[in-house]
Order: sequence, then structure tokens, then C-alpha cells
Amino acid sequence: MSPSRLIGLTGNIATGKSHVLATLRELGAIVIDADHVAHDVQQPGQPALAEILEAFGSGVFRLDGSLDRRALAEVVFADRARLRQLEAIVHPAIRREIERQLAEVPADRAAVLEAILLFENGWAARCDEVWVTDCPAEEQVARLMASRGLSEADARARVRAQNSQADKVARADVVINTHGPASETRAQVLAAWGRGVPRTAAGHVP
Repeated sequence: MSPSRLIGLTGNIATGKSHVLATLRELGAIVIDADHVAHDVQQPGQPALAEILEAFGSGVFRLDGSLDRRALAEVVFADRARLRQLEAIVHPAIRREIERQLAEVPADRAAVLEAILLFENGWAARCDEVWVTDCPAEEQVARLMASRGLSEADARARVRAQNSQADKVARADVVINTHGPASETRAQVLAAWGRGVPRTAAGHVP
């Protein structure tokens, strides 16, 4: 089986994806979170974890056998070749798990694939339509300061470190502006949901 409609949802940090997802869940969509999948495929007992151990050694693991994500991050972000090596292990595992979850979605249900790297990792082409959440950069900074207790400098650094939000917006089928009240965001979601694209259509063109 596969979903009757697959919506790809993306947007940079603090642009309001969680609020959009909450409304989509209310509407009956099954949500697949790529970040959660990435975490799950690196749990003890998963094949990807054994590959990470073989490639990076025990120094990136805790005594209980779980992955020390901070130690691994220090290794891969200091060496692009090592980062590519990690991606070559993890990305196929993520893709397999997402495809497995999509195959379990009933044919009469819609699904949402939420991924901050939806375009970058090639998932957009898998979707019938792509929605992008958007708000001004200053709003992103304010939200990060309020929700995560970051300083203004740290919040701005997080926003700058993201891939281009403007590029995501330019490639979207639907843009959800989350700058206004929650009721306005919800109204946009309901409108976009109501004019949905059936699976028999061509789907999203990246």
C-alpha cells in the first residue's frame, strides 16, 4: 500500500513546522518525521549502528553501547570526508525506513513526510506536493530565544547556518506563512489541504 496523498513538509529552523504538523494530524494525516527516523536507525541493534562502529571505532560510543552523538559530531564536522562516510551509512538506512513506513500507510490515508533537508536529500521528488513553512528571519530568532533559551547571537548563528530558506520557498508548491496568529496559520493549512493533489497527478516537480 501507499498513501493516497504524500505531502512533503519542510522549512528552516523555527519557521513553524510543528504547528502545521499539529493541524495536519488533526485532519487525519499520518506523519513521518525524518529526524525521528534518523535517530531510530542509529539505536542499538540496528544495522547502521554496527556499520558506524566499524567505520568510526568505539570512541564514538558510550559504555552501554549507545551512540555518543556529540563525540561523533566532533569527528565528522571537523572532516568533510568523514561526514560523507557517515552519510553513506545513515542516509540509505533512513531511506529504507521511510519507505517501509510509507508502505504501511493505508491507501485511503494521506501522509506527511517532514524533513528539513527534503530538497537536499532528494525526497521532494517522492512527494505529490511540497509545503514550506516561512516567516521573517527576525521571527525565527525571536522564537529560538523564547523556546530554547538561546542568546540573540546564538539564535542568529543557528538561523544563518541553515540552507537557503528563500530557495525552499521558491521551489514550494505551497507556502505557509507562520508569521501571524496561529489561527491564520491554521486557515492556510486547511485551505491547502482542501485543494490537495491526488496521487494520479504528476506530483511535485523539483
